[in-house]
Parts: sequence; structure tokens; C-alpha cells
Amino acid sequence: MKVKKWEVALIAAFVITALCAGSIGSVAAEQRELSDKLIRLHVIANSDSEADQALKLKVRDAVTGELEAMLKSAGSRDEAAETLRENLQLISRLCEDTIIREGYDYTVNVTLGVENYPTRVYDTFSLPAGEYQSLKITIGSGEGKNWWCVVFPPVCYTAATKEDLSEMDFSDDEVELITDDGGEQVFKFKILEWLSELKNLFTGR
Repeated sequence: MKVKKWEVALIAAFVITALCAGSIGSVAAEQRELSDKLIRLHVIANSDSEADQALKLKVRDAVTGELEAMLKSAGSRDEAAETLRENLQLISRLCEDTIIREGYDYTVNVTLGVENYPTRVYDTFSLPAGEYQSLKITIGSGEGKNWWCVVFPPVCYTAATKEDLSEMDFSDDEVELITDDGGEQVFKFKILEWLSELKNLFTGR
């Protein structure tokens, strides 16, 4: 009897879940707690052309510089989110001005909402896949590669160390979760991401 691909995937998922249930479940719970403390930035280029990708980085630089000052006094994710909501038009105009200055006439769409992110490894920290509040900037048709980071707390602007994160109201467990450099946590993050994708496949999400 020929085994279908989805059946193999389902069996693998059950095996992995059985082997890693405790640690993976713990990481999943910690991810949800992390999500309540972070706002991520998602910039999407018009296309993957060299020029459009360069423009994406120009917009990113302009926005992150403004956001650093804008969110400096925010004491929580909710405060930061409220500040962003109040300034969405300002952020949009900043993006538009940058695009025009670079010689393009692309539209730009700036929203604040919840997005599902894959596992992401940055220079000095990593974040598990899951849903996060997100400031999303879509340039033109939004068919190009993405750029992601975290705008609250402002780890986009600095190389985040354990000491930095500890001062940003992260618990010791959360600091260890996202700064572990041995690869074990990232492996667990990837398992979480894969299981989530598998669940979405069967539920039609």
C-alpha cells in the first residue's frame, strides 16, 4: 500500500510531539508570553529587483529612526501600540516621502495588526514562530522579500544582549529562550513552526 505524503507528515508529527511534548509545550507557552510583550516591524518590498530591495531598506532606515524616538517613553506593549495607532498617518507620510525622494511613485500601506511569523534568527537573538502584534509596511504591490525586526522593545536599533533584554522587562526564562546560541531553542522553534503549519494544512487555515 502506498503511503501518502500527508500521512507520513502526520505520523512524523505524532512522533515528534511524543518525544518533545514537555519541552515543546513549554516553548509554546513562553512564545505566547513573549508575544504579549513585543511589537514587530514587517517591511515588504514592491518586488525582488535590486532597486526595489534597496528602496525597502531606505524605508526601513527612515522608519526605524523615527520609531526609536517615538516609542522611547513607552512603558509597555499596549502603550507602544497606542502610540503607533495615533501616528500611523505620520509613519505613512514618512514612507511616502522616502519613496518619492528615491525617485519612485509606489503607494504604501501601513497597518498595525496581528501577523503570523516564522521562526526568525537575528544576529544576537532568535524568536519563535507565532502570532505577534505587528507594524506592517507594504510598498507598492508587496511582492518582494520581507524585512522583519522588533520595534518594541527597540531591539531593531541595538545588538540585544542578555543584559539589555533583562532591563526590558523580560523574565530570566524569556531571556534564555531568545538568546540561546547553541541551536537547541531554534530547533524547538522550528518544530513549533512545522507543527503549526501542519495543523493549518488539516484545518484549512
